[in-house]
Amino acid sequence: MSYATSARAEINELRRLKTLLPPELQSWVIVEGTTEVNPPLIRSEEIGKDEIEIQIDLAKWDSLAIDQRNLLFWHEVARVQNDTIPKEGWEMAALAIGLGGAVGELWVQDGLLLLLALSLCGVSGYRLWQKNNAEKTLTEAIEADEKAVVLATRFGYSLPNAYKSLGSALKTLIEQTPSRRQRKKYEERLQALRRSASKAKARMKERNEPMGRDNRL
Repeated sequence: MSYATSARAEINELRRLKTLLPPELQSWVIVEGTTEVNPPLIRSEEIGKDEIEIQIDLAKWDSLAIDQRNLLFWHEVARVQNDTIPKEGWEMAALAIGLGGAVGELWVQDGLLLLLALSLCGVSGYRLWQKNNAEKTLTEAIEADEKAVVLATRFGYSLPNAYKSLGSALKTLIEQTPSRRQRKKYEERLQALRRSASKAKARMKERNEPMGRDNRL
């Protein structure tokens, strides 16, 4: 594939993904290909006040099936809707200022300023711990998976196919991820998705609605 053909394909894919944004997000959520070296497959970050950018590694993205891409994209959209995208961080700067201030006040022996500097360190350190808490981030990811399934049905997927497509995407990520820690996160998300699919099947059976002959993930 030539460079021009590849570039056109990437532009077309970004345009396609933008059509998968719910209308209420289209004015302030941007979808772009990332230019970083060895980036994650997909992630979101705040790039300004009331503006979120979903960044995609298009080289890795191209290896996934369309349905897998769609559900992984909706997972990221769900994170935006759930307001779990990391905000522009002030914590590291505050921690550095606090530590610098604490060292300085130890030198000049000003007890009140030392206490203020240590308080700043404590608050910023706690906020950093909250952001990087593994259990919290996993819970947020599982909640986003469930909401991604709902979004898929909003865009025309049947409930069984939405579960299957996301389950297939997570299985592929497990197979392709060399990091043992990251693989474990995907595996835990897949297990949670299977439990959610089983509950959905039971609810539909109670309502006498067809879930499909085979809804295994």
